[in-house]
Amino acid sequence: MTSKLVRSLRDGVMPVLLACAAFAVQPLPAVAAETAPLKVPNLKYEKYTLPNGLEVILREDHRLPMVAVDLWYHVGPLNEKAGRTGFAHLFEHMMFEGSKHVGEKAHFKYLEGAGATDINGTTDYDRTNYFETVPSNQLDLALWLESDRMGFLLETLDRKKLTNQRDVVRNELRQDEGEPYDVADEAAGHALFPKTHPYYANVIGSHADVEAARLLDVRDFFQHYYTPNNASIAIVGDFNPATIKEKIAKFFGLIPKGPAVDKPAVETPAITSERRVTVTDTVQLPRLSVSWLTPEAYKPGDADTDVFISILGGGKVSRLYQKMVYKDQVAQSVTCQNQSLMVTSKAECDIIARPGVKLEDLEASFDKEVESLRTAGPTQAELDRARNQHLSGQIEGLQRLGGFGGVADMMSRYNQYLGDPGYLPKDVTRYEAVTTASVQHIAQQSFGKNQRVVVYCIPGKKVTEEVPRSPEDTDATVKVVPPYSDDFETAQNWRKDAPKPGPDPILHLPTPKTFELANGMKVYLIEEHELPVFSAALVTLAGGENNPTEKPGLASFTARMLTEGTTTRSSTELANATAQIGAALGSSASMDSAAVSVTALSNNTAPAFELLSDVALHPTFKDEEVERIRQQRLVAILQEADSPIAATLRVGNKVLYGQKPYGFQPVGTTESVKAVTRADLTSFWSAHYGPKNAGLIFAGDLSEAQARSLAEKYFGGWSNAVAASSPVPGSPAPPERKLVIVDKPGSPQTTLIAFGLGAPRNSPEYAAINEMNSVLGGLFSSRINMNLREKNGFTYGAFSGFFFYRGGGPFFAGAQVRTDVTGPATRELFAELNRIHTDPATPDELKLAKDSSLRSLPANFETVGNETGLMAELFVYSLPTDYFQKLPAQFEAVTPEAVAKAAENFIHPQNVIVIAVGDRAKIQPDMEKLNLGPIELRDESGDLVKK
Repeated sequence: MTSKLVRSLRDGVMPVLLACAAFAVQPLPAVAAETAPLKVPNLKYEKYTLPNGLEVILREDHRLPMVAVDLWYHVGPLNEKAGRTGFAHLFEHMMFEGSKHVGEKAHFKYLEGAGATDINGTTDYDRTNYFETVPSNQLDLALWLESDRMGFLLETLDRKKLTNQRDVVRNELRQDEGEPYDVADEAAGHALFPKTHPYYANVIGSHADVEAARLLDVRDFFQHYYTPNNASIAIVGDFNPATIKEKIAKFFGLIPKGPAVDKPAVETPAITSERRVTVTDTVQLPRLSVSWLTPEAYKPGDADTDVFISILGGGKVSRLYQKMVYKDQVAQSVTCQNQSLMVTSKAECDIIARPGVKLEDLEASFDKEVESLRTAGPTQAELDRARNQHLSGQIEGLQRLGGFGGVADMMSRYNQYLGDPGYLPKDVTRYEAVTTASVQHIAQQSFGKNQRVVVYCIPGKKVTEEVPRSPEDTDATVKVVPPYSDDFETAQNWRKDAPKPGPDPILHLPTPKTFELANGMKVYLIEEHELPVFSAALVTLAGGENNPTEKPGLASFTARMLTEGTTTRSSTELANATAQIGAALGSSASMDSAAVSVTALSNNTAPAFELLSDVALHPTFKDEEVERIRQQRLVAILQEADSPIAATLRVGNKVLYGQKPYGFQPVGTTESVKAVTRADLTSFWSAHYGPKNAGLIFAGDLSEAQARSLAEKYFGGWSNAVAASSPVPGSPAPPERKLVIVDKPGSPQTTLIAFGLGAPRNSPEYAAINEMNSVLGGLFSSRINMNLREKNGFTYGAFSGFFFYRGGGPFFAGAQVRTDVTGPATRELFAELNRIHTDPATPDELKLAKDSSLRSLPANFETVGNETGLMAELFVYSLPTDYFQKLPAQFEAVTPEAVAKAAENFIHPQNVIVIAVGDRAKIQPDMEKLNLGPIELRDESGDLVKK
């Protein structure tokens, strides 16, 4: 349910210390030289079934005072009928609207006030799931909420809620349709399957089917599929094993069993001759998509398909990337994946052409690589790299209790498809059994030319479906039958009161161990030995704030080049060495800093850290590599015009900050990227990368002795006395309010964001600003979202937030809204920006905001990657080492007066730039009536357009 726009704008997180967990382990053979034996966790669990059919999966994990609750309903588009597409996804939304005893719109408020994280619901072809991770003393609350909507949603499901959520779901669909190449993705599904097949339609459904959903249809769908005997619940984390079963029986045990749900009998016709489709979209570059039907999830050939797809197009070491992106430079990007599903799986490769490259030529190059892999099979080295990367991903996912890909999610998936929540060791064995011969066999069996769908997506008009909203009196005369008897309802009255939390767990927020090398470099360490995973990063004050005015993007360009070749390794050799040990190596620059980072399994600590030091200290900036990356960056800037979100950010920052560093996107501009020379890159690296301007950060499964040894060995001899950061940029004068329209004819939505001046990360008001923003637009239950989404149905999600740079980044607030309500949505947005002053946060609102901030802190330290990022904040923003230890007290001390003061200081509705990216002809008349100030027309680059 989380909006793509919200995710793309969301700022960083904050951390907590992991304690201990017990894992049974099984050995795995070493995967590379210098690699120690790896022990794969064998997750202990218990599974049982309640009398009403609910499957329960329990796994204790006491690392953190948190519990993940993950409830899977075995229903998705697989169970939908033609003409009723999108019902499963629509119900995903309805489940958050409030059940009988919880109350309307209260689900998120309860969870956010409890400090829950990873609150979401998702729909896939075979299932719908709902999950949250809560502080361990709030487990009863999560069980109460999940059980009440399982058993008592129908009592409150009325036509008003259905109408609202039809609007919200269609806004989500429009948001997807506004993304580049979405129409091509849908066309591929339509070509792979006949109309009667459950995988034919978009998971969200069609506008026509969603709008046609009627109250009795929806209620019948719920009664048939949202039942305990068609569901499983996984509870993973810090719970009391002596009481957990009693709690589950109390909350779920009395919910009546529903009708038996038979597995749908679905036949998937084989593709026996190539199918071709051409679609048009408002994109800058054409895209080639090729799809195949592949073996079902966990069936013979499934693992081999995953490996084949990885070798073919899974990242920088893949054959397609090396040939089409790296060597021939005919493709901007290559993405291949295999989606394993119940009835049949599907594999797809998407290749975006470089400017001037014909899709026919792109396809010919693609075909040669596929046929070569089918004919000769992969090398052993290719197989090892693909397998090691897959294994690393599986183990690293175990750091998270819940959420996408966490332990609860993984065990629920294994249970749904195999009936075995503890399948992980067998899954590892499944991939270990893959051979070069088995990969070649699946390639020849499933990836022939006559077994595929080819979709050409070329620039042109975006054609999307649109149907009118249902009449206002829809379902007005419908009579509904109560789901239960009066006696049963009376017996459940105990549910009316939300469970009280247990004693608050003691927060042990971390203080990293620190030391300094003789060359002046600071080193930070957080030890975590529960899983064989570690992360390390070299962070420098070499961010975009150091860019010369005439060459924005230089910092990002420099950082990007670090992994493109060293004095001893080429770009390809670096990629191969990284993949061989299953590591992730990357380099990038933000506005404040630049970083080189590596994450790997801890049996590969030494080779992974050697790669990190090599790219950080010995970049070569070869001319041919500079030119290759230059062209990639120029095309990336061109592609921003396809994304309303990217265009909004570029234009908003440019209008707000002008020619200052904060006024540019990290990638820079077309002109600056063209102008950067190799000498510029080497000079920037020399001027800003040095031990006194950098911090080295470790987190995970390594000791202080190891950290000291690695730091001294690989960075102790580094010297560069010249390197220094620029002064912190000052803020410009507050802008006069105005409206900027970026015309996107035919756009199904308007991306609407107001930009204003914000606050620096080390502001003494940081805690108060966070709590104020939580009330305004930072939480799902915030004022802006409840107004624009829940009350009015204008958007899939509305928000506000701050980019906390060293010098004070922008404040932003907005949403992606239906084109026809752009004016009303803007009016409501400004109503909330003004109301935060005239109607200050209530005691209940402030309590919810503070509880959310305080109680969610442990989740921010759940992974070593998070910990590395949070320790980087200490270095970049000159925060004390005990900062996170003292942060709870800062949140607790926030008063209503401090929140009001934060709003007064940083929320200025009269001093914002309003950016509206959408269909100008349809939105400008209503926007003019709002009198927001002067109206400017700009293009996607932020340049003025003559009226």
